[in-house]
Amino acid sequence: MDQEHIAGQAGDGDGADRRRFLAIATGAATAAGIGAVAGCAKGDGDDGDRRADGKAGSPAPDGKPSAAGGPGFDVKAENARPGHADWAVTKAGPARAVEGFADRVSVLPGESFGLYVSTTAPRFTVSAYRMGWYGGARARLVWRSEALPGVRQPEHTVDSDTRMVRTRWARTTTVETKDWPEGSYLLRLDAQGGEGGQRFVPVTVRSAATAGRTVVVNAVATWQAYNRWGGYGSYDGPGGGYASRSLSVSFDRPYEYDDGAGLFLVYEAPLIALAERLGIPLAYATTTDVAREKRLLEGAAAVLSLGHDEYWSPEQRAHFTAARDTGTNIAILGANCCFRRIRLEASELGPDRTLVCYKSSYGQDPGFKRGHPATVDFRSAPGADPESSLLGVIYDGYPVDAPYVVTNPGHWLFEGTGAKAGDRFEHLVGVEYDKVDTGFTTPRPIEILAHSPVVCEGRPSHQDTAYYTVPSGAGVFATGTMRWVEALDATGDGRSGRNHGLDARSGALTTRVTENLLRVFAAGPAGRSHPAQDNVKAVYGSS
Repeated sequence: MDQEHIAGQAGDGDGADRRRFLAIATGAATAAGIGAVAGCAKGDGDDGDRRADGKAGSPAPDGKPSAAGGPGFDVKAENARPGHADWAVTKAGPARAVEGFADRVSVLPGESFGLYVSTTAPRFTVSAYRMGWYGGARARLVWRSEALPGVRQPEHTVDSDTRMVRTRWARTTTVETKDWPEGSYLLRLDAQGGEGGQRFVPVTVRSAATAGRTVVVNAVATWQAYNRWGGYGSYDGPGGGYASRSLSVSFDRPYEYDDGAGLFLVYEAPLIALAERLGIPLAYATTTDVAREKRLLEGAAAVLSLGHDEYWSPEQRAHFTAARDTGTNIAILGANCCFRRIRLEASELGPDRTLVCYKSSYGQDPGFKRGHPATVDFRSAPGADPESSLLGVIYDGYPVDAPYVVTNPGHWLFEGTGAKAGDRFEHLVGVEYDKVDTGFTTPRPIEILAHSPVVCEGRPSHQDTAYYTVPSGAGVFATGTMRWVEALDATGDGRSGRNHGLDARSGALTTRVTENLLRVFAAGPAGRSHPAQDNVKAVYGSS
């Protein structure tokens, strides 16, 4: 398909066309009411032993001091500690029973952050769970507060110009992270008394340096764009229409989905568990950290974009590209990655806490009028720069639900899978997908590993999993499907319909391929030992 035709399909059909995107993508009941999916038009697409108030609190449950994060952080040693499988929210309680947010998306080990909590209960506690493997428990309780007084915070307001939801809550408490190991955390709020209730607040204890490590990047910008807490998000407002969407969204509010966890549990936690189980050297960051810190990825062995990482600033993209060009491997473990160009601005609580994305209304953006890049899709004018120049693949549409078809079973990434040419893995392609399309800028050589036929709202196309290498030696891998990370947890025969019908066979394939990928990428520039062998002509019949 020619570039002009595809670009014409990439309109902003975000409102009614994007309805219930998360419900379709994740199958999560918590996504009900989200606003919506554009069709195949591709528009869319201790001290750790201290209380939160600084006074003496509960010690770490294993009775041992936590290993502080830093250059010598040992993922294997951390995951050898006893896990706590009771971390999940099991009693969410009624709406607004308890909810909160942190005033920083990430902190360095030992730094503090403010916690803003609203609850109808007289008291609540905060439990900090570090998410990982821990023998399958998936989390370790690092710290727990004593009971704190509960307060119902004021109602939010909506900015008349941008329709951004604002909260002006009072800080509830300050949380210290001394001796918290770096990693991805979920704080669980447990209401005590009244109607009860539990909610999560995500926060990342980020790494100060990443040299020699594989960097896990939490896609917090995308979490926030899809967040409709307060009735508005980047896709629509209370009426469900695109015209009522927020032009800017704020991190100064709770996440509505997955009991406050945002998109973390479906699109990121399974990959983190697998990577920590392997014991490879890991570092941790968020998309805002990568955007802000020009040298953060310097010397990193690899950097991982997880299952749903759609909203990128130009700075984040430039820093990923610079890392690739100096030998850092990149893995794109989802689809529709690096699609929306955003700008980060300050909020009343701090820098980088407002996400600006005007999309088709970019001409109204005061920042654009001041000379900032237009917050439109990367592939769109003005300043078109299709994501394929970094990813190798380009977003092609949704919604689809299709089998994943292996094309190149002899590739090193399929070692140990037993996969054969033509093998199909039901439901693994969805809900969004990418493909190799040389009508857009595409790095070469590039290898297509899976080439899966799809029909997206009547339009025949293909999904591609691809791997390319560059002169620096870096390898770049893209799954081309949004269900890859979710599939890591797939079990059973799929007949229950859970996880979109993904079964244990798909779980085994994605797990082994991801293990192969992470081990090779952790060893250094993958292109030196595993150079890509271009096969675009063989697959597509043209170059």
